[in-house]
Amino acid sequence: MSQAAVPLAAIPSGLHAPGSQKAPWFRLVPTTDLAAGSMIRVTIGDLDVLVAYTPGGLVAVDDRCPHMAAPLSLGVLDGCVVACPLHAGRFDLSTGTAVQMPTTGGLGPDGTYYPTWTPGGREAKPDVPGTKAEARRLTRIRRMRYYPLQIVDGWLEARIPGHEGGAPGGT
Repeated sequence: MSQAAVPLAAIPSGLHAPGSQKAPWFRLVPTTDLAAGSMIRVTIGDLDVLVAYTPGGLVAVDDRCPHMAAPLSLGVLDGCVVACPLHAGRFDLSTGTAVQMPTTGGLGPDGTYYPTWTPGGREAKPDVPGTKAEARRLTRIRRMRYYPLQIVDGWLEARIPGHEGGAPGGT
């Protein structure tokens, strides 16, 4: 696969992972392992990175749902939107925004409250008052964190803060 054949998506404004713009480059995965419409998880030390090949190009974000940290790599990628396998939240990787809040509801990144909801065809679950309901009400969707990417010698590389450059710690 040639370098020109694999496009890199732009990082949405203000969503670079802290420290990533000056971090060393870290080798993630050969570009031959990436197919359009696919996702792969790469583990670097204690950091799990989701690499997704969207119609907008390759993106690398934390492999954690911005709601309750479930691995997005276990979800489904539909175009640029990844669905979390835990609470049915859907997140647009081209913008970093939630296009469907998780079923548990909660606070958007701007503090807007979204109520709980039940997927179609399922019996509605009551939101019984108490500590758990209060915790769900106060759970905030975090902003996604993106890692800058480049392709060198057929490998996808990302700037990963807090790690030395080189090969990944495991996949």
